[in-house]
Amino acid sequence: MIVFRLDTGSGLAPYLQLVQQVKRALRLGALRVGDQLPTVKSAVEQLAINPNTVLKAYRELEHDGLTESRPGLGTFVTHTLAGPGLASHAALRDQLRAWIRAAAAAGLDAESIEALTTTTMRDAQRGEIA
Repeated sequence: MIVFRLDTGSGLAPYLQLVQQVKRALRLGALRVGDQLPTVKSAVEQLAINPNTVLKAYRELEHDGLTESRPGLGTFVTHTLAGPGLASHAALRDQLRAWIRAAAAAGLDAESIEALTTTTMRDAQRGEIA
């Protein structure tokens, strides 16, 4: 089961943070078809947020075709975003971990590392990196 976390300093709406966390878990295979998301009540208690925030996130996930709400039972995953052969990316994860350790050793904090990776990813998507 997924455990939600909110980053109050991210500038991203809490419901979108929940949506992103579910999508990330689906991409990484941490959530699979048939898995149940935390109940609205448990997410509200865990995060100390308004129930409408969780409901909005769950509605968006359902609209995207990733989950379905079953009255009286909860919200369940109906589609995955995990690509084939996710396990084959273990070597890339190891390389990324090594790079993150090197960046931290060079004095970058977590926010700087995230900023660097995010901007580099955007540059690559725009074709600015060969």
